[in-house]
Order: sequence, then structure tokens, then C-alpha cells
Amino acid sequence: MEQLFILVLAYILGAIPVGYLVGTYWKKIDIRHYGSGNIGTTNAFRILGVGPALVVLGGDLFKGVIPTYLALQYGSPVLGVVAGLLTMAGHNWSVFLGFKGGRGVATGAGVVLALTPQILFIALMVFIIVAAISRYVSLASILGALIVPILLIYFREPLPFILFGLVASTFVILRHIPNMKRLAAGTEFKLGQKTSKHEGRK
Repeated sequence: MEQLFILVLAYILGAIPVGYLVGTYWKKIDIRHYGSGNIGTTNAFRILGVGPALVVLGGDLFKGVIPTYLALQYGSPVLGVVAGLLTMAGHNWSVFLGFKGGRGVATGAGVVLALTPQILFIALMVFIIVAAISRYVSLASILGALIVPILLIYFREPLPFILFGLVASTFVILRHIPNMKRLAAGTEFKLGQKTSKHEGRK
């Protein structure tokens, strides 16, 4: 029963649409109608500003940390991985937003932080370097996601962690297909690029 509660909690926490809530109650706008239409940190930064974006980042990150940590403490590595995947599923397909949501980058990072912090640190360095050079957060997110399962295998982490890395990485990459199309077309948003209402909305 305790383990079932953790798994249900994982999805519900993941489904809390932090970006939507911050936009609605802080800036009085529905972030889904602006920029890329995404509720994640990048669009929050572009539309809401630095402060609200940091709140979105922190909220999405800890959505991944909390249930995964609880599952590891009161269950097993397998339960931790399942809880992490459910949290990401909740974020990507939120029951509170008609089963729509974000792309799972920050929430997935929170899961990795709870599972193996050193892997997150390396992936974060890759993300920062790629984002700084290219100014494409989407490209940095894709490459950061790709490197996680590679690092998990290289450092010989437990098999459940490796399986999580493979599944979660696939989650993130599939959610970035529209971004990859825009990258190929040269129309993807860059850091610092100005946007207007509904511009880029999917």
C-alpha cells in the first residue's frame, strides 16, 4: 500500500503544471498562448522573465526529486525508477491540462539527481556548454538527454537506472521532435530572441 501511494503521488506531483500556475497567478497570463506554447522553463524565461522562470525550474526539478527519493528510501531501485518515470509521464501528460504538458527535461533532471547526482552534474555541464555555444536550449536538452544513458552505462550504474536512462531519454527526444524540425528549418528560438504573443505556438 505504501509503495502504491508513492507511485500515485509520483504521477500527481509530476502532473502539477508549475509553468502554467506561475504564469496564471504571477503574471496573469496563460503561458500556453505565448511563445512556443510550452509550460517549461525555457518558454517561461522567454515570456515571464528570469524570476518566474527560476520558480518554474525549481518546481519542475523537485517534482522529479521528491517521489524518486521517497521510492528509493521506502522501496527499491526499481520502485525509484518507476516513480521517476511516472513523474515524467505526469509532467508530459498532465491530468490537469487535458493530458498535455511539457517536455520533461527539468523533471527528468530531478529524477536523475535523486538516482545518481554525479550523472546529472556531467549532463548539466554538457547542457550548459551546448546552450552557451549554440544558444539553442532545445539542442542542449536533446544532447543532455542523449548522454545520460551513455553515462549510466559507462559508470556501470544499476540496471534499473540504465533502463530509466534509456526510456527517459527517449521520452525527452520524442517530445522535442517539433524543435528538431524547427532546428532543421532554421526557425528554432534562440536564447535572447524576442518573441510575441502566439509566435511559435504549436
